[in-house]
Amino acid sequence: MSPHAALAGQSQGRVRPEAEDVIRTAFQRDRDRIIHSKAFRRLKDKTQVFLAAEGDHYRTRLTHTLEVAQIARTIARALRLNEDLAEAVALGHDLGHTPFGHAGEEVLTQLYPGGFRHNEQSLRVVEVLERPGGLNLTFEVRDGILNHIAAGQPATLEARVVHFSDRIAYVNHDIDDALRGNVLSADEIPTDILDALGRTHAERIGTLVQDIVANSAGNGEIKLSPPRQQALSELRTFLFERVYIGSEAKREEEKAKGVVLALYQAYLADVEHPPGQDGEEAVRDYVAGMTDRFAIAAFRRRFVPGEFRLDD
Repeated sequence: MSPHAALAGQSQGRVRPEAEDVIRTAFQRDRDRIIHSKAFRRLKDKTQVFLAAEGDHYRTRLTHTLEVAQIARTIARALRLNEDLAEAVALGHDLGHTPFGHAGEEVLTQLYPGGFRHNEQSLRVVEVLERPGGLNLTFEVRDGILNHIAAGQPATLEARVVHFSDRIAYVNHDIDDALRGNVLSADEIPTDILDALGRTHAERIGTLVQDIVANSAGNGEIKLSPPRQQALSELRTFLFERVYIGSEAKREEEKAKGVVLALYQAYLADVEHPPGQDGEEAVRDYVAGMTDRFAIAAFRRRFVPGEFRLDD
């Protein structure tokens, strides 16, 4: 392995010390704990970008997570970093996402005192909400989950790999889904971006992965070359303008926001808690953990008269 790799045998450890496994390293155990968690299973019914998409092939938060993990493992292997650590961070990085994608996150950010950030909630899931006392993951995995965002300063290069893999995955699969949903046509994507990154899904991912490997090998940092970084940033800006904000793909977003808002306020009104205990934190955790389907069902039970619930 590279001298820059994080070694499981030199991990800063867990909050609660545990005996080592006779077969798996500490990072492999963390990966397995995340995969077997309830929060991970719920990702299959959480929106990535397209709300209430009609079709079997649109990405969900789970398929996005798997794509990030695959890209992260490829980069980590090429750079001789710790693949198991990169995979564990990738599989856990979005566990705290709300129902309805960023629409749900926006509502909780406005409602919850101090705001809501999915990376912080992902860390809370693995530290507190899964199992009694959390999953007891290693420091490196918890640090990577918290710091996979652009503003993060992770302790390992593997977590930086996940940051880039996350961006590579979502800008490319969101193009794919936007084309499938007729939100975009291929000829609308700026030619200079296609020239820099490639004209197909596979070409763009291949270009970016190879560029990261070529520009990061042996230098103790993870980075893209300036031309590829600029092209990726321009592609992300294009998607914000054409897909993420105000597009046909987001036509259901205001309804989704209304569901999250109504549930949060209703549950908060129900909560009785002793002085010094945070009932609003419990409501945040509960609503954030919902899948799209569960949130819609809960809304119907709470706010739609029974005679109108035709699917009951």
